[in-house]
Parts: sequence; structure tokens; C-alpha cells
Amino acid sequence: MTQVPCPTCRGPSSLNRTNRWRPFCSERCRLVDLDGWLAERFVIAGEDAQDDASTDAEEAEQERADDA
Repeated sequence: MTQVPCPTCRGPSSLNRTNRWRPFCSERCRLVDLDGWLAERFVIAGEDAQDDASTDAEEAEQERADDA
């Protein structure tokens, strides 16, 4: 049975298939981690996403500027 540190509390956590919260040691630690993502305390680095409407508007504005 492989033991790893829980990402939340750093306590021992089993990677065994019987641990339904893996890689976390408990449901509480899993929910604490989920809360961090939902509250945007955790982020994945990358470029900011733009929605299609703002991109289309910016392209149209650039085309008008190019035509002038």
C-alpha cells in the first residue's frame, strides 16, 4: 500500500483504490481543496480567457481603424 502526504493537511494518505478520497486522506481535506478552487485561491497559470463577443468586437474595431 503506497502512502503519500495528503495535499491539504500533509498527513499520511493511501493511494490504494479503497481510499475513496485519494489523493486526500479524508472527505474534509478533499472539500477544503475544492473550496480553494471555487474561491479562486488556486489558479492555473496561463493567458486570460476572452469570451467570443469581446473578441469579435475588438476585431471589428481594429478593422474599422485599419480602413480609416
